[in-house]
Amino acid sequence: MLTINPKESTTQEVHHALLGGIAPRPIAFASTIDKDGNPNLSPFSFFNAFGANPPTIIFSPARRGKDNTNKHTFFNVNEVPEVVINMVTFDMVQQMSLASADFPKGVNEFKKAGFTMLKSESVRPFRVKESPIQFECIVKQVIETGQEGGAGNLVICEVSRIHIDEDILGDDGHIDPNLADLVGRMGGNYYVRTSGESLFEIPKPVSSVGIGIDQIPDFIKNIKEISSAELAQLASIDKLPSKVEFQKDNLPKEVLFGMNNKELMTVCYAKDLIYNNHIKEALMFLMLNKEDLT
Repeated sequence: MLTINPKESTTQEVHHALLGGIAPRPIAFASTIDKDGNPNLSPFSFFNAFGANPPTIIFSPARRGKDNTNKHTFFNVNEVPEVVINMVTFDMVQQMSLASADFPKGVNEFKKAGFTMLKSESVRPFRVKESPIQFECIVKQVIETGQEGGAGNLVICEVSRIHIDEDILGDDGHIDPNLADLVGRMGGNYYVRTSGESLFEIPKPVSSVGIGIDQIPDFIKNIKEISSAELAQLASIDKLPSKVEFQKDNLPKEVLFGMNNKELMTVCYAKDLIYNNHIKEALMFLMLNKEDLT
């Protein structure tokens, strides 16, 4: 295993490890203005949300590693402590990349990248009209983590307005990730598109506590074809099936189907049940076939 000691490595080596290892990262497309009212627009992937009451987001326009200079965004939020964080969609990503170029101070990246400036409601910086999710923010604090190249500048923001395009809302009124089609930052030149086959769901264990892998019968844990991820899914049920549930008249139809079709390969069928989220049925089916699996 490669081990990196930041105190014995170059800033570039540490930077590459952080960007490649902490991913995907959301992108804060930050709109700011300087004291003279000149707009600036620049993306940052050292960014996330850190609380809902008050709604708090933090991003970091870090010092440049090559020459230890700060970016225009850093100076702007110190001069005018307001910012709009615009989320970046797949349709916007090429323009966003263009806006990330190191343009001279005073150059309007909205114009350079072909974005539309939209007046905000509670702050002076403009919103990006093309972005379906926009956070107007008041800058509460700027924390410099160091004075050398690569050091972070934590811009701690309180959200004062949230704008969401209704076209990206699902039937439940919440943001649908497929409709939003946001992008995230990986290492190097790589990005990830947060829609389609890249999306998957895992139910949160909030309404019940799983039994844990330690409670799964040992013969199942010893099946080589059952992965650790699949064991974790089996262990997410809140209790082992009872004797009553194993009575023939009470068996789920998925278990009955497997028991009545002897040509099925036991482990393969159980894995298929897990894949289709029939977790308890998969566990019951394996337990009923213990003799064949030991």
